[in-house]
Amino acid sequence: METSTIANEELIRDAYRKHLLLEGKRPATVFKFCNDLGIAEKEFYSSFASFEAIEKAIWQNFITTTLTRLQQDANFGSFSCREKVLAFYFTLAEELKAERSFVLHQLHQWQPATGVPTFLKGFRTTFEEWFAMILLEGKQTGELAPRPFIDQQYGSVFWMHLLFILQFWKKDDSPEFEKTDMAIEKSVNLAFDLLGKGVLDGALDFGKFLYQQTKK
Repeated sequence: METSTIANEELIRDAYRKHLLLEGKRPATVFKFCNDLGIAEKEFYSSFASFEAIEKAIWQNFITTTLTRLQQDANFGSFSCREKVLAFYFTLAEELKAERSFVLHQLHQWQPATGVPTFLKGFRTTFEEWFAMILLEGKQTGELAPRPFIDQQYGSVFWMHLLFILQFWKKDDSPEFEKTDMAIEKSVNLAFDLLGKGVLDGALDFGKFLYQQTKK
């Protein structure tokens, strides 16, 4: 991508984010937004198809930057899967904190019961692709127990977990969001304890035993 194109995209993203936070709503039209910004409308459409596309790009940048930072850490490759997931959440939290006003505005507009909002769809795809690799690695190393049918839902479990973290962070009023850090650590450790060999396997085995008894 040409440098001028990247610069134009950044200009549009920054201007849109500023408008959203100052006005509390999207610009009335793309034409007015471009007129206020001092660019031709065609320059807008050469980068984005709509205001929704800008929001998706901003969220996509959150997770892309997070994963890039992890990959640049020389020690990351030696982490266990549990440690990689913890590092992902802590790094993402740092990225979101830098844009907290924008993130809160987006999250306040979204009702979880309505499903995944448009601005999170690209973010979710990248999240699930990365987690699929982590989960596969976890099953190969034995950190996560391979369970027919159930292990196919692990990705969905961690997506719901991410939504929980976002909602928790949204309401967190502790200094430096310390409570969110604690929630991340405790919930990730619990998830790996449950999905690893042990507690859940025992529960499933006992459930299978009870089911067999009812058939006798």
